Amino acid sequence: MITNKKIVLTGANSGIGLEVLKLLAQGNNKILAVDKNTDVLDTFANDNVIAYKADVSSQEAVDGIFDRALEILGDIDIFYANAGYPYYEEMNYSDWDRIKAIFETNVFSPIYSYQKYAEYLNGRKGIFAITVSAIGQMAIPGFTLYSASKFAMHGFQEGLRFELPENIQLTCLYPVATDTNFFKAANEIDFKKPFPVQQPDVVARKMVEGIENGKKRVSPCVLFGISQVLMTFCPPVKTAYLALENRKFKEFKRRAAEIKGSK
Repeated sequence: MITNKKIVLTGANSGIGLEVLKLLAQGNNKILAVDKNTDVLDTFANDNVIAYKADVSSQEAVDGIFDRALEILGDIDIFYANAGYPYYEEMNYSDWDRIKAIFETNVFSPIYSYQKYAEYLNGRKGIFAITVSAIGQMAIPGFTLYSASKFAMHGFQEGLRFELPENIQLTCLYPVATDTNFFKAANEIDFKKPFPVQQPDVVARKMVEGIENGKKRVSPCVLFGISQVLMTFCPPVKTAYLALENRKFKEFKRRAAEIKGSK
């Protein structure tokens, strides 16, 4: 169990972040729990869990998180950049701001947070954690922009490891689809979740254990690891899987067209 640490956790109001928060709160940790919505955090907050409302998608917001953390916690032993969101959609439009928005939250914010944290540590030991995603290694239909943002984070952590200072532990989470409100944020139209689906408490437990044990990478779904090997040595497995996900995407597009046509 992680204990007696000063921790910043973003995306803490729901999903994996909330489950991680619950586990960290069991230890004698002091946590700045950050989210743009804090309705759940406000009911969870106590002397050791401080809710902080912030949208992490800007430099000013991240700077503010660090200022608040140092004011409230006095130190930052662990910074976990977990906040992120998806789109599930067809790439049949042009919208610069929509592209920018998802990259500001999913890519710019965690990279800038790492830079700020490394500067803050100034050679002292610390732990930086990121939620990447299994989709950052294999894109699937409907999640093009989300996958692009997570491929960027996968590349970031790979490159960073070549120059990571010895004082910083970098632990990255690679969850598969997780049964949270995450998918409601992806599109207001219901769609079938990608296979397989894990429960957020399982993912959170694996991540907290990974951070505690100094792991570089945490892949909570054993099936995903096995499938990666199978897809490498037996390409028809990947073809069959992507065909399954493409069928789901085609069903979604049909529903979206029907809804649009009925308006």
